[in-house]
Amino acid sequence: MKVLVIGGGAREHALCRSLSLDPDVTALYCAPGNAGIAEVAELHPVDALDGDAVARLASELGAELVVVGPEAPLVAGVADAVRAAGIPCFGPSREAARLEGSKAFAKDVMAGAGVPTARSYVCTTPAEIDEALDAFGAPYVVKDDGLAAGKGVVVTDDVEAARNHALACDRVVIEEFLDGPEVSLFAITDGTTVVPLQPAQDFKRALDGDEGPNTGGMGAYSPLPWADPKLVDEVMRTVLQPTVDELRRRGTPFSGLLYAGLAITSRGVRVIEFNARFGDPETQVVLARLRTPLAGVLFASANGTLDVLPPLHWRDDAAVTVVVASHNYPGTPRTGDPIEGLDDVAAKDAPHAFVLHAGTRQDGDRVVSAGGRVLSVTATGKDLAQARERAYTAVGRIRLDGSQHRTDIARKAAEQA
Repeated sequence: MKVLVIGGGAREHALCRSLSLDPDVTALYCAPGNAGIAEVAELHPVDALDGDAVARLASELGAELVVVGPEAPLVAGVADAVRAAGIPCFGPSREAARLEGSKAFAKDVMAGAGVPTARSYVCTTPAEIDEALDAFGAPYVVKDDGLAAGKGVVVTDDVEAARNHALACDRVVIEEFLDGPEVSLFAITDGTTVVPLQPAQDFKRALDGDEGPNTGGMGAYSPLPWADPKLVDEVMRTVLQPTVDELRRRGTPFSGLLYAGLAITSRGVRVIEFNARFGDPETQVVLARLRTPLAGVLFASANGTLDVLPPLHWRDDAAVTVVVASHNYPGTPRTGDPIEGLDDVAAKDAPHAFVLHAGTRQDGDRVVSAGGRVLSVTATGKDLAQARERAYTAVGRIRLDGSQHRTDIARKAAEQA
């Protein structure tokens, strides 16, 4: 099978790495890719938001499966254009991707499906914003209705900060705060059958101890030793299957990757948000644990045959990923700095630890930073403690001027295991 992956971040590097290890993949392409993906896939330039351009590239390459990584192309309808060209595509339609593209739409779907979530108000005027903030009180949870690259949510005790964020959005969802730990659970679906993956936990705040501003994610781990063993079954029954069924009932079937961001509250599991694609950085640890070859699973989603897919097989290993971010992230990041030590990790830490590129580019014979989150250093081990140790050993070999990373990814979970 010839596979084309759309995107250029660490999530896409993780997808390409897994696909490159799949014996059924005879050719692997990525557009636009990055410096790390170039080591496992042939790169091609493309405007990832231009569905016709993506479909044209897929046709020229003879791709038999297109995998759309990021949310923006999905919300822009890229998967529709690829399917219209007669090429199987892993990723939801523009209409179904509204599950991530609009928080208000997601709330409406959850109401129709009876999915447990936070009480909320959709606000478009200053008066509605003030009324909602007053109704819920602190801590305030304010979400931009549209896509915001993981940075559209503010959780704060400061009512003025909450109000200012709300006023900066055209349309905003204000909801009650959900207590308890958060879990990310991915599921692959073809619009009818739902196949859950293993749960993971990511770390959204920039600094140790969950301090600092929200980011796109600073690290993740899997499995979750503290979680109820029945969690996946419960979420399948109360969240994932009802949501897929509701979207199909509405005439907008969802096929691709359905990502449920969950809070394990004192009153039970509640959905914080849905995403319409693999999450970053959780993908890095989930795929590191998946033993089943990836291409066949994604293809079964694309062509509607998940019901005959054999059960997924998982490694017993734990996995930890630590994000190395550029100076000033999540503010305006500094780019163009050389990255050193990548060869050291490959020589000394493989195969247990490896580096997935996010914001990088090739500059002559050097790899330089090209974004806020630059690298995802990922490691596996017999347990979380060993995976953590290996990940941070590899992080220690990397030199990027002014870079930052959290030092506490998976620490508490490793201590509980």
